[in-house]
Amino acid sequence: MVKKRERLKYGERVKTGISIFDEITNGGFKRNSINLIAGGAGSGKTVFALQYLINGCIKFDESGLYLTFEEKKEKVYDDVLSFGWDLLKLEKEKKFFFLEYTPEQVKKVLVEGGGIIEAIIERNDIKRIVIDSISSFALLYQDELTKKEASLALFELMNKWNCTAVMTAQSEEVGISSDSITGALGFEADSIILLYHFKRKGTRNRALEILKMRGVKYMEKIFNMKIGDKGIEVSKQIVDV
Repeated sequence: MVKKRERLKYGERVKTGISIFDEITNGGFKRNSINLIAGGAGSGKTVFALQYLINGCIKFDESGLYLTFEEKKEKVYDDVLSFGWDLLKLEKEKKFFFLEYTPEQVKKVLVEGGGIIEAIIERNDIKRIVIDSISSFALLYQDELTKKEASLALFELMNKWNCTAVMTAQSEEVGISSDSITGALGFEADSIILLYHFKRKGTRNRALEILKMRGVKYMEKIFNMKIGDKGIEVSKQIVDV
């Protein structure tokens, strides 16, 4: 049974806890929105998504669910220890939940209308959810029409869960001078955040851009970004393109 949708304050925001990002978005994501983090391999999508969940657990007392199609639990838990993130501890405290699903299992969830995922959300009062990465799910569908229908069905389901969601997407065609983003996901998402990992003068650089954020005033600039000792760090410094 889907929990009763909460009465929200107008413009209520969900902070990511990622410094500067919350500032340039005027407070983070809109409550109960669906947000797309897109970028190429190595751009920091998974780090951003996990940091959003972990900060929710530690700083804002909001439990989080991480649903992945590609990552192994032991590897994820080990990798993020370098940032000081103890996911095992948060899991034992029932603040962080890890689900490793195949895209086919998520396809089944759409047919069932929620299944195990919905039960976990209900039972643990989860407020934040990450799907990493939605690109694997989209590959199940061969033509654009069925892909769009499946995307819409997934969005409808997520809207019922009363969570603020982050989805990651592989987007190799997005470059430092391009704002292209594929199809139904980008159209339906409440916000699109682009992460860049580009080479300039023999050095790899990172950057972040808010491509869209419905109903929110945000800075339409490309900001320098790095992955430091404590995760994603966004700078107010603008990338000179």
